[in-house]
Amino acid sequence: MGATKWSTVLGAAGLALVAVTGSATAPAAADVRLAQRVVLTNVDGDRTVTASAGDDIEVRLTGYREGGLTYTWSVPAAGDSPVLRSTGGTTTPSGGASAVLHADHTGVATVSAQRRCVPDPGRACPQVVTPWKVTVEVK
Repeated sequence: MGATKWSTVLGAAGLALVAVTGSATAPAAADVRLAQRVVLTNVDGDRTVTASAGDDIEVRLTGYREGGLTYTWSVPAAGDSPVLRSTGGTTTPSGGASAVLHADHTGVATVSAQRRCVPDPGRACPQVVTPWKVTVEVK
């Protein structure tokens, strides 16, 4: 064989050896965990959910309109705890509200919001505030 053929054969053998050696040191797929997004809505009130550190908790609350009254939500927020950190929140003209909270540390935190009535002109609202609360256990 000529010098060019030998260098090609040796180069291919070297690449095969590197591929086998490299795959032996790579972490197993089971060792890798991707962050999850836990989505909570109106129906999740009064629940306890579990998340892992690094996960995002997304809250999507839907307001509604009925008989000249609009029922609106406040922006969901975590209690005074280092467990969950708010990364953003907003309200919509239709009364909805949303927020994203990041699970920074293990522990337990509460996410809450309140629904209130906003009347059209000439209408009256019931003086009721409806709470929404979810307990998040971060493991």
